[in-house]
Amino acid sequence: MSAEKATALVLRVVEFSETSCVVTLFTREFGKVRGLAKGARRLKGPFESALDLLSLCRIVFLRKSSEALDLLTEAKLQRRFRAAARDLTSLYAGYYVAELLNELTDDADPHPELFDAACETLLGLSRGDSTVAGLVLRFELMALRALGHLPSLDACVECGAAAPATPRVAFGLLAGGVLCARCRPGKKQVVSLRVESLRILQQFSDPRSETWRQAPIDRALRGEVRGMLNQYLCNLLGRRPRMHGYLGILAS
Repeated sequence: MSAEKATALVLRVVEFSETSCVVTLFTREFGKVRGLAKGARRLKGPFESALDLLSLCRIVFLRKSSEALDLLTEAKLQRRFRAAARDLTSLYAGYYVAELLNELTDDADPHPELFDAACETLLGLSRGDSTVAGLVLRFELMALRALGHLPSLDACVECGAAAPATPRVAFGLLAGGVLCARCRPGKKQVVSLRVESLRILQQFSDPRSETWRQAPIDRALRGEVRGMLNQYLCNLLGRRPRMHGYLGILAS
């Protein structure tokens, strides 16, 4: 077994015994790690109360060569997640970030850009830098991009033709993006998006742009974007994320 050091976000903590717990961490260097933290539930120990949900910490762990849990030996707290102004929506949004990181990623598959996006989102939720709806939408699209699941928003996903310049655009939830009039027939689970909603998705999914921070979203467009993206994620995960039930306010 080799000792490794990493920067990690705590995604899940499950009690294992009176003194220990099993933790799921998303690390910048190694991707998702599942480890046994012996003595983590003691008041004094090598973890110093660092293993709270969504805490950012520096960890030391022993990697196992088999499918057994890694062994977490040390954790030093760097920052705790605190929802801005004790806002429940911000808190639920943080939990949603953890759920997506846990469900969309595989063990030992590092994505540094996704780790950075998650940290930026959690920091924004803590400071109230932008609207919760905007921060969540930005993170979802950045996560989909980093993991290769971002739908085609600029061109037809089937033939590559430029997205139709029409008031409404066909979007294939199963096809994975915009559909032109020629490729639309016969496709299942297709929704109709206003071209303004498509432009919002394009803006928020551009990793080089910061204009999304100042982009106000009309309530009707926000509901349409939220509804489509919720369906897209449900299809991708094969189920409805647990936190969707708590984030309905983001569409209102």
